[in-house]
Amino acid sequence: MLSLTLSAAVALSLPDLINAYSWQWQSVPNQCGNIDIQVSGGSPPYRVLIIPSGSSPLPNNIEVRKIIDQPSDSSSISFKLPYPADSQFVAVVSDSTGFGSGGASAAINVADSNDSSCFDASQNVQGKWFFNLDPPQQIVQCQPTRIWWTPGNVTGQPTFFGVIPQGNTFVIPVSNVQNEDGTGTGFNWTTNIRSGTTLHIIANDNTGNGTGGSSRNTVLDSLFQDSSCLSSNSPTTTSGPVAGGSLPDGSGGGSSSSSGGGTNTGAIVGGVIGGVVLIIAVLLALFFWRRRNREHRTSEKRQVDLLQAEAEDDRPGRQELPQYYQPEPFIVPDPSSDTASYRMTAYTDAASEGRPLSTDYDTSSRSGTPDPSGAASSSVGTRKTAPRTFRPVNIIQHDDAGPSEQGGKEEEPETIELPPAYTNIRK
Repeated sequence: MLSLTLSAAVALSLPDLINAYSWQWQSVPNQCGNIDIQVSGGSPPYRVLIIPSGSSPLPNNIEVRKIIDQPSDSSSISFKLPYPADSQFVAVVSDSTGFGSGGASAAINVADSNDSSCFDASQNVQGKWFFNLDPPQQIVQCQPTRIWWTPGNVTGQPTFFGVIPQGNTFVIPVSNVQNEDGTGTGFNWTTNIRSGTTLHIIANDNTGNGTGGSSRNTVLDSLFQDSSCLSSNSPTTTSGPVAGGSLPDGSGGGSSSSSGGGTNTGAIVGGVIGGVVLIIAVLLALFFWRRRNREHRTSEKRQVDLLQAEAEDDRPGRQELPQYYQPEPFIVPDPSSDTASYRMTAYTDAASEGRPLSTDYDTSSRSGTPDPSGAASSSVGTRKTAPRTFRPVNIIQHDDAGPSEQGGKEEEPETIELPPAYTNIRK
């Protein structure tokens, strides 16, 4: 164990060196199936470390995945993978030269299969011991993080590995271990890793690698954006070929470019939901805006009738005029009428007996033929007619109540002139 730790420390000091050997996936990892790896080069014995990544896909977030540390003296390595479908893991291959000498793979997706006998989906697994971070679940660029544990559960001196998917692997230096109230036994580690990097921390003791579990974190930026601890040798993702290469074709599984695939999916879903909400908000705003404009135009076109006393709801429908403005028909008199009769009631003078006298007056017959002198001359579009000559009309008063009491000389009949009747005017 000590020789492995020292070799890893040497590997950390030379992170930019190309791996001395390579390895390849021989099959697609699937649920309860075998992992098949072929190593080319290196010096045995080999070790393959399988680290769970991301959340569990099982109901109620049941975690059945354990860290697997598989040794092998052969360059052809095969072992069972007790992981459920749609879960992820990162593989690290080592040889006798030290931890992670073969590099770390990208996050690998587990393919589905009909076999589920390798795990109990109703039972969470537990490690022999576990470690904690202070601040909890936070690793900040160039800031100290306390890694602590409970000593009674650890066999020997614990060690810690750092694994960056598709990047560097290294040993976290353990120094100045102290006991503190509330945080147990631990040490402070200044994170010399750039913010935004995904980092797995694996806890080990004398009984094996990964016995204290692992944690997956994304390095955060410091409040003051401190980068004083960073250098060209700082652990990071590699730009060269991915360790393990790509999975064989024709399988249901696959590898992701980083172990943050779950986070990317969540961001995509969140973006889609946000876009839908934004579209709905815009449509609602447009609807209420158009409705307000329509009501405004209706109120401007509405006629105000100061003479209408009824309520607005009782106003005549279909744009009918109120009663005050309804026209009355003008009845043109019959142009064929030759005579007109007038009836009037007369009363005797105040000195008389006060008995009413009823008298009928009839106009004399008038000819419907106009006077020749008033003939009109017509032209296209113009018609001129000379005024008609008025005829004198005599109105004779008859006494129907006997002779007047005064006696004496009979009065002369009174002549009253009336205006013409205009009954012979033609259209």
